[in-house]
Amino acid sequence: MNRKIIGSILITILVVMGALLYLNSPWNKRGDMTLPEGVKNGEKSILEVGAQEQGERNVKTFDLTAQEKEWEISEGKTVNAWTYNGTVPGEPLRVKEGDFVKVNLKNELNVPVTIHWHGVLLPNKMDGIPGLTQDAVQPGESFTYEFIANDAGTYWYHSHQHSSEQVDKGLYGSLVIEEKEKEYEKDEFFILDEWAVDQDKRDMSNMGGMMQGAMSGDGEADTKQMYDTFTVNGKAGSAIEPLKMEAGETARLRFVNAGYQAHKLVFPEGSMRVIANDAEKVVSEKNTSNVLEIAPGERIDVEFTKQTKETAFIGQEQSIENAEDMMIPVVSENNDQAADQEVVLASGKETAKGISYGSEKPLFEDTPDPDVNYDMDLSMGMNMGEGMSFQINDKTFPETPPIQVKEGDIVKVTLRNTGRMNHPMHLHGHRFQVNSKNGEEFENPIVKDLIHVKPGEEYVIYFKADNAGEWLFHCHDNNHADMGMVTIVDYEGVYSPFELGGEKDNQPN
Repeated sequence: MNRKIIGSILITILVVMGALLYLNSPWNKRGDMTLPEGVKNGEKSILEVGAQEQGERNVKTFDLTAQEKEWEISEGKTVNAWTYNGTVPGEPLRVKEGDFVKVNLKNELNVPVTIHWHGVLLPNKMDGIPGLTQDAVQPGESFTYEFIANDAGTYWYHSHQHSSEQVDKGLYGSLVIEEKEKEYEKDEFFILDEWAVDQDKRDMSNMGGMMQGAMSGDGEADTKQMYDTFTVNGKAGSAIEPLKMEAGETARLRFVNAGYQAHKLVFPEGSMRVIANDAEKVVSEKNTSNVLEIAPGERIDVEFTKQTKETAFIGQEQSIENAEDMMIPVVSENNDQAADQEVVLASGKETAKGISYGSEKPLFEDTPDPDVNYDMDLSMGMNMGEGMSFQINDKTFPETPPIQVKEGDIVKVTLRNTGRMNHPMHLHGHRFQVNSKNGEEFENPIVKDLIHVKPGEEYVIYFKADNAGEWLFHCHDNNHADMGMVTIVDYEGVYSPFELGGEKDNQPN
């Protein structure tokens, strides 16, 4: 028998065994997880740190209800979605810089939920992490989140309870903190995602995809097998609402990737310029790219100018399957029909990414002398008896070694991807400065809270421990987080009074 055929058979057997082991493993049941000792023991509860007072601030109050809904993605394509206020994405939230924000979450689902405010710098107890910063909100119960909208920019909110399922089913929405003086008259928000309209496709194919990715080096083989439909603001193809703009008009377009697959958006030549990344303004006057790559969990803002009165398109680069689903028509008031046009292929074009442009305001003018050094090795493994796993320093959460800090410490983290899958690593409660990639320093450092680490890549980042609490640092491919790729920034002297699992079924991944 041909060696390749034998190899394929062996890989298939391993995949099926690994999937069955995972589905029946103690990790998949997750009922007996315990937090690291430092997280459980301290002088002060996280509920007592980082207090923010309403004072004389303007108060913006929102009510969000987690509820089930049959959601139509496009004509003939519906999914059973979990939503905030009955839509995918959930109700868009807009506030002004300096506002005091109150969000009342009511849970009408039959499972516990939370809300995490992705990228927002807020008190630890408002971060929405079940088992770490709060108990998950039980069916029929409510919880109120309160924080000051201190930093203008693009954010989003999503459940952090069993995120690999709940975000995947639609529990997310947009959050904009507007500048005190608005910079753009027209300001639009677009959330990108992938869906498995054929729900049976989700059950086992991702296991094969992970193994295929490990063998082939395709860092997104798992997501490419799992999903069959791309969406923009919960709609696909001709169901996507057109963006209305007149010739010569300029707008701020805010993009968030809520899915697990990086997306390359192609704009008409000369029509766009990147202006912000993860809520930080960037220096991009010399931007010549018309292709934008957005990693899972990342937020990128662009300045877009409609160049003609004819219909234009912003859409997924067309070389991949399902790309035709992700096209945003840009139409004029008197020409509002989305004509059939093809998005220009991005092949050979320079691509603007999350690390392409330096930030206007770096965290550190010079490379700092760190108080804490942490090497973060990102890898993939298969533990017999426990199934497939994604690891930090050869461990899976909650056994991963925490990043132990004291308030005021300068922390250096070296992220190194020694596996063959992509890992968009997101730090809660802080922003970090990206100083180098693969040993080469950036001329202009980049301030972010998510860095997309592809196979073979190494990044060095720095941040200041200036927000006391217990904070997650995890892969924002939530399947990878669910299978172990999570650690905690653990501040000395504080502790979490909550427990993983337990009667509240706290599942933070």
